Amino acid sequence: MTMRLAFGFSLAAAALAALAFAPFYVGPYQVGLLIGLAGYVTLSSAWALFSGPTRYVSLATVAFFGIGAYTVAALNEILPYPLVLLAAAGVGLGIALIVGLSTLRLAGVYFVIFTFGLAELVRQLVTWYEVNVTGTLGRYIFMSFGPEEIYWQLLALMAATLFVSWCIGRSRLGLALKIIGDDEVVAAHCGIDIARTKLALFALSAVIITLVGAIQAPRWTYIEPGIVFNPTVSFLTLIMALLGGANRLWGPALGAVPLFLLFEWLSANFPDHYSIILGLLFIAIVFILPGGVLAFVERALAHSKRVTGNAERVREPGTAEARQ
Repeated sequence: MTMRLAFGFSLAAAALAALAFAPFYVGPYQVGLLIGLAGYVTLSSAWALFSGPTRYVSLATVAFFGIGAYTVAALNEILPYPLVLLAAAGVGLGIALIVGLSTLRLAGVYFVIFTFGLAELVRQLVTWYEVNVTGTLGRYIFMSFGPEEIYWQLLALMAATLFVSWCIGRSRLGLALKIIGDDEVVAAHCGIDIARTKLALFALSAVIITLVGAIQAPRWTYIEPGIVFNPTVSFLTLIMALLGGANRLWGPALGAVPLFLLFEWLSANFPDHYSIILGLLFIAIVFILPGGVLAFVERALAHSKRVTGNAERVREPGTAEARQ
C-alpha cells in the first residue's frame, strides 16, 4: 500500500510539474485554455468537497466566485495582492458561515432553490450598490502580472484542493460526511455533530471557490455583475462534477477537462444554442451516468470480473462441461 501511495504521489508530482512548465511551450490562446481548465477543475473539486459526500446540490458557486472577483476589484489599489487574496478568503468564509448556519438544515430541492436564489440575490445587491452608491456598474483591475502568473496561482490552488480532498476522504471527517449523505438520522445516532460537520465543509468549499474568482479577476481587467455572476459558472461546475463522479477524488477533474473544451467549442461555433446543448447534456448525465463516469467504469470492470470468474469456475475439472 505504501509503494502504491508513493507511486501515486510521484505520478501526481510529475503531472503537476509538466502542467507548470506548459506556458513556456504554448501560445497565448492555449494559456487562456489552461487558465479555464485549472479554474474549472478547482471549482468542480471544491464543489464536490461538500456536495459530493453530503449529496446537497449547491448552485451558489457563482455567488462566491463573484464575491472573490469583486473583492479584488475593490481592494487591488489599496492593499498588496497577497492581502487582497486573504481578504477575499475572509469575506467568502464570513458569508459561507452566515449562509450555512441559516440554511444547512434545509435539504433536497429546498436547498437547491435557496442556493440558486442566493446567487441571484448577491448579484442584485452588488448591482444596486454599484449603481446607487458608487455611481458606476463595473470596476477596472490593473495588476502587474500576466496570464501565466494567473495560471500558476490557479494550478497551485488546484493542487491544494485535490490534496485537501484526498486527506478528507481518508479521515474521520470524510467518513462522517459519507454517513450524513447516506442517512442523517443514522449519523445523529452515531454521535456525529451533523450541523458542525456540514458547516465546516461548506465553508471550506466556499473559501476555495472565492479564491478561484479572486485569482481570475485580473484576467478580465474590467468586471461587472453580468460577467462574474454569470449563472453558467454554477451549472457548468455542477455538470462537470456529476459527469466525472462527485464522490471520487479525480472525478470532478475527469468531468471538467472534456466538458470545458466542449463548452469552448460550442460557445465559439453555436453562441446562440450552446446553453440548450449543455442542458440536454445535463439531462443525459443524470439519466445515463447518475454516479459519474468513474462509477460506471468501476461497475463495468466489476461485472467483467464476475463474468470471467463464473466462466473459469465452469471450466474447472469435475464440472459438467469438463466431464463432457
